[in-house]
Amino acid sequence: MVVVFMRAPRFGRVKSRLAADIGSLAAWQFYRRTSRRLLRRLERDPTWSLVIAWAEPLPEPGAPRRAADFWQGPGDIGERMQRCLQMAGPGSVVLLGADIPSVRARHIRQAFAGLRAAPLVFGPARDGGFWLVGARNSERLPRPLFAAEVRWSSPNTLADVTRSLKQPFALTEELADVDYGADLPSPGSLTGFPGR
Repeated sequence: MVVVFMRAPRFGRVKSRLAADIGSLAAWQFYRRTSRRLLRRLERDPTWSLVIAWAEPLPEPGAPRRAADFWQGPGDIGERMQRCLQMAGPGSVVLLGADIPSVRARHIRQAFAGLRAAPLVFGPARDGGFWLVGARNSERLPRPLFAAEVRWSSPNTLADVTRSLKQPFALTEELADVDYGADLPSPGSLTGFPGR
């Protein structure tokens, strides 16, 4: 199963750090376009089922929905990720954000291949965090998977997470997530109408 962590694409409510650099309209357009493209890419592959873990209990009308979609629930990012990995049920599951423009199906296949070699997999992000986390058996995740001393949204995030693990893990290809204007892949990434 592939779980995409997502916010309802409401104007002014997504990508606040990016909006501070490029404006709320451009940040909203980026998020809508990137998340829609990601969902289209990943739902085409019959290898896995795709669900969205929503940040809000009830996403707005018009947001993409699937019957199996669910709410992330309360708590910090670590608590929400752990909950979503466990809610996915038995078997291998990977979880990723909706705002990584360079993700392709081959990256997800690479993550599942990593889970054949280790019980956990991480996709390192260029900023020191991670863009993907996966588990071979989501029902046997250590509790808590993410230690309390993890410095979220920092250059130390992945190192903090992996330092506290007591089991082996695999790594996938490093990708860039987009939190700030400088992270945008190219000036052309903001052109066009979102969702086209």
